[in-house]
Amino acid sequence: MESRALPVPDGLDGTRADAALAKLLGFSRTFAADVVDAGGVSLDGRTVGKSDRLRAGAWLEVSWSPKAEPRVEPVDVPDLGIVYDDDDIVVVDKPAGVAAHPSLGWEGPTVLGALAAGGFRVATTGAPERQGIVHRLDVGTSGLMVVAKTERAYTVLKRAFKERTVEKIYHAVVQGHPDPLSGTIDAPVGRHPTHSWKFAVTPDGKDSVTHYETLEAFPGAALLEIHLETGRTHQIRVHMAAARHPCVGDPLYGADPTLSARLGLTRQWLHARELSFAHPLSGDWVTFMSEYPADLAHALEILRGN
Repeated sequence: MESRALPVPDGLDGTRADAALAKLLGFSRTFAADVVDAGGVSLDGRTVGKSDRLRAGAWLEVSWSPKAEPRVEPVDVPDLGIVYDDDDIVVVDKPAGVAAHPSLGWEGPTVLGALAAGGFRVATTGAPERQGIVHRLDVGTSGLMVVAKTERAYTVLKRAFKERTVEKIYHAVVQGHPDPLSGTIDAPVGRHPTHSWKFAVTPDGKDSVTHYETLEAFPGAALLEIHLETGRTHQIRVHMAAARHPCVGDPLYGADPTLSARLGLTRQWLHARELSFAHPLSGDWVTFMSEYPADLAHALEILRGN
């Protein structure tokens, strides 16, 4: 058991307990929420919940049991495609059911584990379980990811994602028909106030901008092309759900389970279709494309009446 006791800094006055722990002690938000849920945090001697707000100057006491750090375990992932590979980067086509990197609580396959099993060496910059990772896709989202193989590539690509010079195009099938058929959703995304595994449009969230265009309309659903200006966790899923058009097959954000079952979907219809960026070594603009995987293509065929 480890513990820390300290006054709440002025800069964290009014901050949620779980968010404050993450900033003060370097915890992940999930682990911070677990510590609070376990009764490990008190403010001036009173146990607090994760959504309770801290007060500047109050005495904060935290106790927790350290968890073993996740490790990259080589694992064969036959469905993971190598779209492009050179000395600096590798672009993969990630199947659904595969995480970008190991994390506490995840025991399934990862992109880094698959690359390790395939003999790929990646950049060593970053946390041990995230080395080479410059962006992520949700476990249930398929499509394109680029992984840095050198330290220079890691630095350049991280900066490119931060400065929003990378073009990320997704295709999504959503419930209903967005009105207007094309537009922009500009709404901050942050942790859900009551569900630690979810995100939501919240006033204190990070700025998040999603551009969409309807490509095809079906009875009760639509195929959208989505350009992400920012890259927040669950951004497309949260924004479309907030617009009352959740991704088909996404029960976490309100999808109709009856429609999901009719289409044979066990995950959200969301695919990272196209990825473009300046190559970190040459500076040349490169673009990669990914075809729909079988489950998403099958769902489209049903929607089209084929």
